[in-house]
Order: sequence, then structure tokens, then C-alpha cells
Amino acid sequence: MSEHSVDWGLFAVVLLGALMAHISVNALNEYSDFHSGLDFKTDRTPFSGGSGTLVVQPRLAPYALAIGVASLLITLICGLYLLQQAGWGLIPIGFIGVLIILTYTSWINRNRLLVLLAPGLGFGPLMVIGTHYALTAEYSATAFLLSMVPFFLVNNLLLLNQIPDVDADRSVGRDNYAIAWSPAKSAWLYLIFSILAYLVIVAGVVLGRLPMMALIGLVTGGLAYQNYQGVRVYTGDVKQLIPYLGKNVILTLVTPFLIFIGITLDLIVL
Repeated sequence: MSEHSVDWGLFAVVLLGALMAHISVNALNEYSDFHSGLDFKTDRTPFSGGSGTLVVQPRLAPYALAIGVASLLITLICGLYLLQQAGWGLIPIGFIGVLIILTYTSWINRNRLLVLLAPGLGFGPLMVIGTHYALTAEYSATAFLLSMVPFFLVNNLLLLNQIPDVDADRSVGRDNYAIAWSPAKSAWLYLIFSILAYLVIVAGVVLGRLPMMALIGLVTGGLAYQNYQGVRVYTGDVKQLIPYLGKNVILTLVTPFLIFIGITLDLIVL
């Protein structure tokens, strides 16, 4: 990968755009779930079922919609600025990202394959590859490899978080693998995605795209296996599942951070 100095002003715009995109999809989802009645049917946990804010204060619903629309507009403005700076190569990434935001609740959530892959696509390839292209005006095999780690981990995050909401989601026409499959079968999908995430790290090192120290990201593998075992024996008691949902959040955040630490240490040593 070519060497580039970081334009921190440009990076700030990238960060703002990513943050606004995340806020937009969550606010619009919150608004839609309130109006569909889903929020009144879910048994909320710290990791699933929405915030419940609009159930308690329905008068805030228009504000949720306004936040979703305003943050989407800011995302578009950031995207147009980055397009001007980095070039037309950002168009596919931006188009797919906006499409996910606009269709996540109304359409993607009704297709089990799309709802499985869309979260990881947004936080993985779209954000990682998009950030790299915005800062360098070029695509990179290394950025692609790195993006696949959050792709698999974030897909797993949403997969497990959907399990407590199965009955409520089914009642409003949603479709996902947590609904279609038993928790034991979903646990196998979780394990496969986890293994693929760690294989990506190993492949990056073997191919010379990542430094040896990036392998520090593999240390969370034991936690992934604990989560797999916990979900596999899940018997329908949500309280039993909550600790594994919490561990999965930690896993999803810590693994990419450890890879970052490994890459940083390699640069310092060199």
C-alpha cells in the first residue's frame, strides 16, 4: 500500500459523515418501529429491543424523524465534499450506504439474507474501504482485508441481538435467521462468521498485508467460542442469554482495536 500523510481535516469530515450515517439509520429505525407498533411488543434488554424512548414519550416521535432526516442530509453533504476531494470512486460506496439507511427498516429487515449482511457491510467494507479511499483516492487490498473483520463481527452482533426479539419481529413481518432458525442453528452461523473473521487476520499476515503483530486480534477467539456455546444451549430464558450478548459487544469492539494496536506497535518498532 502506498504511503500517505493523513489530512486530518479530511479525516474529520469522514468521521462526521460516518457518525451521522449511524445516527440516521438508528433514528429512522426507532421512528419506524414506534409507528409499526414493534416497540410496544418487545421485551427490551441492554442489547436489543430498541431504546423504548418513544414508547415512554410518544411526543418525541417527530423529533426522532427530524434527527434521522437531518443526520442523513449531513451525511450526504459530507459525501459530496469527499467526492469532490477524492474523486468518483466514492460513488458506489456512498450509493450503497445511503440505500442501506433508507431501506433498512422498511425492506432489508424483511429479507433474512440482507438483514444478516447489511450491518457488517455498513461498518466493514463501506466505512473502512470508504475511509481509505477518501483519504488516499485509491482502493487497497489491505483495506479490503481489514474491512472483512468488522463485516463478520458486526453481522454476528446483530444476529445474536435479534434472538430476544423473535416473536415481536415476526408479528410485524420481519424476517431474519433468528426467526427462521433455532438458537442452536443460529449459533453455528455465529461460529462460522467468527472463524472467518479470525481467518481474515491470519490471511492478512500470511499474504504480507498485515504485520505479524496484528495476530494479537486472535486472542478474543476464546470469547467467541464462549458466546457460541452460550447461544447453542440457550433455552428461551432471555436472562440466560444477556451475558453472552454483552460479551459479544466486547468482542466486536475489542478485536478490531487489538488489530489496530498490533499495527501501531509494528510501526513504532520499525
